Amino acid sequence: MSNLAVYPDPALRAFASSLLDRMGLEADKCAAVADILVEGDLLGHDTHGLSLLAPYLRELDSGKMTRTGEPQVIQDKPAALTWDGRRLPGPWLVLRALDVACTRAREVGTCTVVIRRSHHIACLAAYLQRVASQGLMLLLSTSDPDNHSVAPFGGRGGAITPNPIAAGWPTARAPVMMDVSMSITTNGMVGRLNQSGGRLPGQWLVNNAGQATDDPGAVNTDPKGALLPIGGMEYGHKGYALGLLVEALTQGLAGHGRADPTEGWIGEVFVQVIDPAAFSGSSAFIRQTDWTARACQAVPPVAGVDHVRLPGERALRRREAQLRDGVRLHPGTVPALEPWMTRLGVNLPSPA
Repeated sequence: MSNLAVYPDPALRAFASSLLDRMGLEADKCAAVADILVEGDLLGHDTHGLSLLAPYLRELDSGKMTRTGEPQVIQDKPAALTWDGRRLPGPWLVLRALDVACTRAREVGTCTVVIRRSHHIACLAAYLQRVASQGLMLLLSTSDPDNHSVAPFGGRGGAITPNPIAAGWPTARAPVMMDVSMSITTNGMVGRLNQSGGRLPGQWLVNNAGQATDDPGAVNTDPKGALLPIGGMEYGHKGYALGLLVEALTQGLAGHGRADPTEGWIGEVFVQVIDPAAFSGSSAFIRQTDWTARACQAVPPVAGVDHVRLPGERALRRREAQLRDGVRLHPGTVPALEPWMTRLGVNLPSPA
């Protein structure tokens, strides 16, 4: 199978949903997981697209991802909810949380849902456009208390996770969309380069001797090295502080995390939706966000840059092109799924 093949978006969603269905996942959950994974690939986040499907199938196979049921409601106030996700699929839980948060934000101005013990929620950017397109603002973050791959500033071993923060909000044109880990790189990228024998583009890790390195193998030594926070060896106090903020928003507010016994691969999740209409008003909000967006794009670019882009602009253009021409998967995605296709009797869709 050529690594250059591209696939129709609807066919990929049906393919992913079929594999999940054969593993006993409920139909609505299959559709939600497939939707978010393919959306990650559409936006170009191929470490968090269908490359996650094989690991998710392994989690279902081992019983570590829950197949059926609902989250347990721990707390329910008009603008603040806490759920126990019971290790249900993260994309399904987040989409459910967004439905609740968007509805309540329109009623009371803002709504926050925190989820303890969700499973992994995939690509955070995949959730942003669907909220911003409603004229609302979304803040989304997650952490995994069982993972400690990111070094605190000044340390030479890991303590926290990459702890991404994502946000999306409308302008008069395309939304602004950011999805940024509080580490320089991700575990997915480091793992991929470890398998291929590649090197990182910069010294984004610290080895167990306390030295910055571009060698992804630094995370596999004994004792292990770690990913560096944003800012690296010199200015990593900034990324470190932001990483701790994410831990507080997710594990702190959810009341579950590193202080509890480990449970394997899970996600503690923070979802907040804000309705500008409840503050200065939607028109006033758009007037400000659009003016700032245009001002940034009007700044003359440096050499080698055609124009100043907004966060998410390139991803949205890539999404539009792939919806039209077909979705290009990372070369390692299909080989990882082939054993599952054989076992479950699901065929890869024909290339576009």
